[in-house]
Amino acid sequence: MSSTRSRKKTPPPAACTDAPAPATEAVDTSLLRTLVGYNARRASLSVIGLFMERMAVYGLKVVEFSVLSLVAHNPGITSRQLCATLNVLPPNMVGLIAALERRGLIERRPHPSDGRAMGVHLTPEGAALTAQAEQTAAQLEQDATARLTATERKTLIRLLQKVYD
Repeated sequence: MSSTRSRKKTPPPAACTDAPAPATEAVDTSLLRTLVGYNARRASLSVIGLFMERMAVYGLKVVEFSVLSLVAHNPGITSRQLCATLNVLPPNMVGLIAALERRGLIERRPHPSDGRAMGVHLTPEGAALTAQAEQTAAQLEQDATARLTATERKTLIRLLQKVYD
């Protein structure tokens, strides 16, 4: 037998195709819908998908937006503070800051009270981009939570913060 003969490829299982499932087949998600993690993840996927779509015009990922926003509201923040606030490992933050610096959005300056630390600041270009991106983020949050009242939205945020704070 020749080892060069072609093998017939088997099609992927039905669950892996893009074809919609027949409407008559209901899936019981009753247990999953009682789980905080499941519901938080489903909501997160919905919001993050919209976020990524709208932030693409700025060339920003979620964590980059978060860094820029923190720097905008905390001029001179240190890398250590950014790591702690965003729960990002220091080696990853180094790369993030370097990439944002290469794009001309942030700059590092000596920290005024800690000679060993560098403070992170927005450049004028970074400030302009961050202001635009924050407006876009505010609008997309409104769009993503349009089925909630303002009070429900505030309550949802407060409850989610109680889980992770």
